[in-house]
Amino acid sequence: MPEEKRARHFRWESMPRERLSEKLDRRMITGERMMITHVYLKKGCVVPRHQHANEQITYVLEGALRFRLGPAGDEQVDVRAGEVLTIPPDLPHSAEALEDTLDVDVFDPPRQDWLDGTDAYLRKT
Repeated sequence: MPEEKRARHFRWESMPRERLSEKLDRRMITGERMMITHVYLKKGCVVPRHQHANEQITYVLEGALRFRLGPAGDEQVDVRAGEVLTIPPDLPHSAEALEDTLDVDVFDPPRQDWLDGTDAYLRKT
């Protein structure tokens, strides 16, 4: 007999807030094939250049992020509150918080390195 599909309900305030560094925290919710996160960045926080096989959508709720895209970071895009940036799989990128920022990141598939704590590049920011 197939397993019954069930919806799950979450409240951001109830999700554990993980401190990655002095300037970076996050909360995560994972479904079967997607992950949604709240990422809290203090002004000046830098997420080093990295890339991943996951497609990413970043929606800035508060503040502003400066992304540098491409192998050399030649393309610069500032994403402000109310704006969205889509990042295709395997595109190198970095980000800098221009202000205290809250963004929503959605990944497909879920970021396994975030789930198992092997995301050392984030813990150095």
